[in-house]
Amino acid sequence: MAGRKVLIVYAHQEPKSLNGSLKSIAVEELSKQGCSITVSDLYAMQFEPRATRNDIVGCLHNSEEFNYGVETWEAYKRGSLSSDLVEEQKKVQEADLLIFQFPLYWFSMPAIMKGWMDRVLVQGFAHEFPNCYDSGLLKDKLALFSFTTGGSKEMYAKGGISGDIRYLLWPMQHGIMHFCGVKVLAPHICFAPEYVSEEKRKEMLIAWAQRLKTLWNEEPINCSPEWYFK
Repeated sequence: MAGRKVLIVYAHQEPKSLNGSLKSIAVEELSKQGCSITVSDLYAMQFEPRATRNDIVGCLHNSEEFNYGVETWEAYKRGSLSSDLVEEQKKVQEADLLIFQFPLYWFSMPAIMKGWMDRVLVQGFAHEFPNCYDSGLLKDKLALFSFTTGGSKEMYAKGGISGDIRYLLWPMQHGIMHFCGVKVLAPHICFAPEYVSEEKRKEMLIAWAQRLKTLWNEEPINCSPEWYFK
């Protein structure tokens, strides 16, 4: 969709990995559609995942007792967050669609990406109670989680040993994105790419490219507990 802006937050160490290929395909396909693409390559950027005092420039709101949530909220209001956070927040603010591309680590996203969530989506910028969930501050945006797993599709089925994959998406899609008001598109999951043939991996890439062609026509999922736990 011409004119749309997309931010891809990418967390993988190896450009030649399947995750790297999925990211590159998204850049290529969405660019063909006339979208403006920005990539935050977290490992290449050496993005700092730790939420610390360094995220606030200048004096603290309360120098006697450090409270990260309060201090970043106050710093956001007075424009004194660290420059790396300001830069990432600007990317988010400008984007119509956020794509998170990563390998599943221990039923979650890699620490470097969780650190991006922790540090970038601060109170005042992404949410400010009671402005959360449907009234979250990023409510005009879409998000899509695209990731690879180590386990097979059968392992992540409802009756599988790992449980339904949707259970794992609850904290990421609902607890983070929906909490900030973002509407969530269905996830794109490549199951166990390391354990399938080269031909199957190519099919995974083709399927992603095909989906991207009509992505803007998709409706967001029903952001309710029922989608995850029915």
